[in-house]
Amino acid sequence: MNLDALPRFPLAQLPTPVEELKNLSRQLGGPEILIKRDDQTGLALGGNKARKLEFLLGQALQQGADTLITLGAAQSNHCRQTAAAAAKAGLRCELILNGKKPEVANGNLLLNNLLGATSHWIERSQRAAELRAMDEALRAQGRKPYLVPVGGSNGVGATGYLVAMLELEAQLRASGRRVDHILFGTSSGGTQAGVVLGARLAGLTSRLHGLSIDKNDPEHFEYEAEVAQIANDCAAYIGSPERVTREDVNVVYGYKGEGYGVVGSLERDAIRLLACSEGIILDPVYAGRAFGALVDLIRKGVFRRNETVLFWHTGGTPALFAYAGEFA
Repeated sequence: MNLDALPRFPLAQLPTPVEELKNLSRQLGGPEILIKRDDQTGLALGGNKARKLEFLLGQALQQGADTLITLGAAQSNHCRQTAAAAAKAGLRCELILNGKKPEVANGNLLLNNLLGATSHWIERSQRAAELRAMDEALRAQGRKPYLVPVGGSNGVGATGYLVAMLELEAQLRASGRRVDHILFGTSSGGTQAGVVLGARLAGLTSRLHGLSIDKNDPEHFEYEAEVAQIANDCAAYIGSPERVTREDVNVVYGYKGEGYGVVGSLERDAIRLLACSEGIILDPVYAGRAFGALVDLIRKGVFRRNETVLFWHTGGTPALFAYAGEFA
């Protein structure tokens, strides 16, 4: 296994810092809370997708691509960072977005426009057909498109979070810290796949908790199996013999609220709490919901007061401005 030999295009400012949330830890009465600041990766206002895109873009350039295509929700942080990655590499970017084009482009949509991406608005059910049609049309024009999967979540993209876990292990070792629990939002599976595989390769024994932000069905283990498959695709990609089963993937359900992108009291309270106590801003779709879940778990006594918990801030702050009405 030689990670340095993999195609990679530098995008993120790394390593991202690990900070103590002393005020919040004291306010909640323990445990000690740390935060890993992937909102500080730097690419077009930061976020976790920069880590994945370094490896996806590396592969795209290796294959001679001149255009990136990706898909997502209207306020997709992934689409914003893909547009930024394309601009940095001198490639074109085509974004397939769910819904109807709004009259005013705010939040991530404003940034997509500034970054030079072309947006195509569709109903979510039309995704697969639109993707096929776009790929065929671009190739007919002589262009060489590269598909970046939703959330950057495949074996190549997950490599970014495998490397992130090696980064975290080095930071903890240098500081002499032990972390008992690591918590992060999970949705398309790539981040969690990289975290699970990376923790094993880094020798980290912390309990890993993927906080589902858009699913409420823990019964059939379908999502866990998807995450395990991405992790195994990643292991194969990097040449590691390690393999992950769905039983290795811990997903915490029960925090979907009214649905994806619908802000409720959980998100509003969490965003205000962290902002007022630590001066750190969360987004309302991913990190805000995941942090709300963390606070709820602490208040329910899931973690012991003498334990150390690390929350992985996956970024997405620009989306907050599109939800200004929710905080009026």
